Amino acid sequence: MNAMKVTQTAPAARVPAAAARPRRVARAAAPLGSTVSVDDVELPPGVQLPKLASKEGKVLHPDLINPNILKTQYAVRGEIYLKAEQMRREGRDIIFTNIGNPHNLGAKPKTFTRQVVALCAAPFLLDDPRTAELFPPDAIERARKLSSAFTGGIGSYSDSRGNPLIRSEVAAFIEARDGHAANPDHIFLTDGASPAVKIMLNALIRDADDAVLVPIPQYPLYSAAIQMFGGTLIPYDLDEAAGWALSAGALRAAVRSARAAGKCVRALALISPGNPTGQCLGEDNMRELINFAYNERILLMADEVYQELTYRPDRPFVSARKVLLDMGEPYASAVELVSFHSVSKGTSGECGLRGGYLEMTNILPATVEQLYKVSSVNLCPNSVGQIAVSCMVNPPAAGAPSAAGWAGEREAELQSLARRARMVTEAFNSLDGVSCNPTEGAMYAFPRLMLPPRAVAAAKAAGRAPDVYYCLRLLDETGVVTVPGSGFGQAEGTFHLRTTILPREEKMAEFVDKFRSFHTKFMAEFA
Repeated sequence: MNAMKVTQTAPAARVPAAAARPRRVARAAAPLGSTVSVDDVELPPGVQLPKLASKEGKVLHPDLINPNILKTQYAVRGEIYLKAEQMRREGRDIIFTNIGNPHNLGAKPKTFTRQVVALCAAPFLLDDPRTAELFPPDAIERARKLSSAFTGGIGSYSDSRGNPLIRSEVAAFIEARDGHAANPDHIFLTDGASPAVKIMLNALIRDADDAVLVPIPQYPLYSAAIQMFGGTLIPYDLDEAAGWALSAGALRAAVRSARAAGKCVRALALISPGNPTGQCLGEDNMRELINFAYNERILLMADEVYQELTYRPDRPFVSARKVLLDMGEPYASAVELVSFHSVSKGTSGECGLRGGYLEMTNILPATVEQLYKVSSVNLCPNSVGQIAVSCMVNPPAAGAPSAAGWAGEREAELQSLARRARMVTEAFNSLDGVSCNPTEGAMYAFPRLMLPPRAVAAAKAAGRAPDVYYCLRLLDETGVVTVPGSGFGQAEGTFHLRTTILPREEKMAEFVDKFRSFHTKFMAEFA
């Protein structure tokens, strides 16, 4: 029997006179706080009970929160991660490869960035004569310039779009990269790229009929945010057999199917270099996407946070913006594009400083004004993250005292990541029942697991998806934390997992040994 808690709520709408008297009511006047049975109350035709204001004495009862939150899933920090954290607290040695968190796995911060941040955070050091003994002159000069650009220092609010000086630095970085000028007023600094993506999805999604095309496999930020904002995700499959390439035919089929179901396709998300797949979209693929967006009148969302991390000279990063503007008319002025970047995912790896930006191309000025209003609700992005963005897009100039150190730190990390990418993919491909496309960029590998039928049956008996079952067993037996492929989406009947390549090389070798030993035993157990 369903029970209803009697609470003080706003008066219900007046019941029409003809229907004012129900035939039967269980209790006349239930005292406040008592429980009456909904099944004992007969309501007039067309009259519904008001929404419950509380349940079991709590307003924020889990049954009464926004249903879109209840439906939201985020596998990267889901069940397996939570179990790993419990194991770590119990003293187990855990190798976290579930999330792109470089410093947590041993990467070092860029010296210049941290020097500038330190001086901006403690501006009294700029007037201390001993500072010149500890900090190079270009770091001191940058800190003075940035500190003076923040009226009141970095402890004060900045413009809601971010500091104008730093936005001009981002614009100069984009122009140098793409060969086309950028408008600083169409650049918003954000607390990492994730809030920037959510700003755009929130603006795009009006109701459940609004849909966004998302690559499968995808980074679950997109599925989670689309669900929270009440929209619809339309998957388009990447082709694993072709190195996770995208197919214009698959995109057109996805749009036709969505529109036939009454959906309004508003945008297409692309991730290059890819997460979780590690592929880099080439110029030909990018032109296909832009042509598709032009013909279908769809906005492009270019997630380019891994643009610095590419490992094959024949597969360089190319920005969607550069390709769009190089294509000329009618595309260059017609296709709406929003691009995202972050300090978290390159060789800086500054996940915790929360710095990033979005840049808008061909977005109407009145829409930019509305997005400015939305950003104003949060007052401003954090100042330390803005400073980190400044250092990322405007590193020490050639010949400056810090230039050699910056370049050396950057190159050492890139070369190490390239070695780790090869180490992991080669190890996966050496195992029976595992295949893995090369990691061309970003910081992940996404191997396919050919699980034996008996393993699939065992997973079903345990009430788990097969890849979840595999990853839980891997964690239990080795302490290695991965993310099941089902958390990113995968072709029906296939199973994958995602691992980062971020543990330092000696730890990555330990990961490889543990994974090889576990997988060999697992396959033998279910052969």
